[in-house]
Amino acid sequence: MFTVLVYFKKFTLAVFFIIAANTAFAQLNGSVQISGRVVNESGSPLEGVSIVLKGGTQGTASDSAGNFSFIINQRFPFTLVFTSVGYAPYQLEVRNARSNVAVQLTTQTFIANEVVVTASRAEESRLKSPVAIEKLSIRALKETPAPSFYDALANVKGVQLTTSSLTFKVPNTRGFNNPNNFRFMQVVDGVDMQAATLGVPLGNTIGPTELDIQSVEITPGAASALYGMNAINGMANLITKSPFNHRGLSFYQKLGVNHVDGKDRDPSILTETAVRWADVIGEKWAYKINFSYLKGTDWVSSTATDQNTAANSRFPELNGIGNNPGYDAWNKYGDENNNNVSVQVRYNGRNETFNVRRTGYWEKDLVSPTVENLKFDAGLHYKINRNLEASYAYRIGEMDGIFQRGNKIQLDGVVVQNHKLELKGKTFLYEAM
Repeated sequence: MFTVLVYFKKFTLAVFFIIAANTAFAQLNGSVQISGRVVNESGSPLEGVSIVLKGGTQGTASDSAGNFSFIINQRFPFTLVFTSVGYAPYQLEVRNARSNVAVQLTTQTFIANEVVVTASRAEESRLKSPVAIEKLSIRALKETPAPSFYDALANVKGVQLTTSSLTFKVPNTRGFNNPNNFRFMQVVDGVDMQAATLGVPLGNTIGPTELDIQSVEITPGAASALYGMNAINGMANLITKSPFNHRGLSFYQKLGVNHVDGKDRDPSILTETAVRWADVIGEKWAYKINFSYLKGTDWVSSTATDQNTAANSRFPELNGIGNNPGYDAWNKYGDENNNNVSVQVRYNGRNETFNVRRTGYWEKDLVSPTVENLKFDAGLHYKINRNLEASYAYRIGEMDGIFQRGNKIQLDGVVVQNHKLELKGKTFLYEAM
């Protein structure tokens, strides 16, 4: 027993010296690990709070429990700046190595200092923006009662969201509501998301996941002066998280069931998986990687309403499904009016003329209801100095779904991809796509 106690004391002493030596070595090299927790006035943890070294490039963000931790290559003393939308900025001076940093942010309802970038392609106060902008911050997106951040666009003032398919949703503004709004532009970090062959963005096919979305800025009025004629009805800018401020591994798995009534299809699983990994290399380089996969069973269009009940109005007994030879069902193809044929047959002892059409094919028999959306993106960032950053980003996505114009088009394995080179300063932005 005495021998065990002696060895335990020696082991504890050795661990103590190792920790002390590592701490001293880190401090001699100007590196220190800072950890802590951010809460609000009621003591609840705050997620997504930006923690940045004042005057430097290093930073991180708090997790869902309000905790944060990162290594700073800076000698004491230094200042940390804590910012979050809806809260007053807070600066904390760190003079020595602390075991844990506790910070409480206070609510700030005045939005004069809220920053937007869509109006002029450079950061500016929302109140000084030359055009009206509606903004969904990361905090607002988390508080919105919607299945995803993209569905939350329907709750923005002046925005209507048309759902053409499980994987294809179209935002509209200014009253121009249609399932393929060619005059509403959608960009991700300033890059147009439209599919080159169709000329419209296919929903969020290659857009960010909920793990990587920072905010959404929507211009409900014309933005064509800055973004071209495709933005005459408005635009939405999806802004992603910086790998310098949001590091580490993130993951989510969503699972649900649709078609629970079993009328058109059996109940089926709707699943979505997403992974994000971001890290910093040294003080200048940072990278991030995103991957997501969605699979589900789309709803089925099977409305059997007769669009031409007056085809043979002289014979009321022939009205209804299965009785009317000129039957034109809503979700049936090949039985339209332009296929009308007049035939004369013997009916009730008399020669009568009837309008007859082909029976056609039901949409539910032509379209595969299983849809998928697989997407991947990666970015590499380099801090040239405090106010100048260069980056390269690549996005690719593959999707199934239904695209609507004058009629419906089945999208099967459509692939969209783009590249972006960007040089961003405090007062300018240069992009090559």
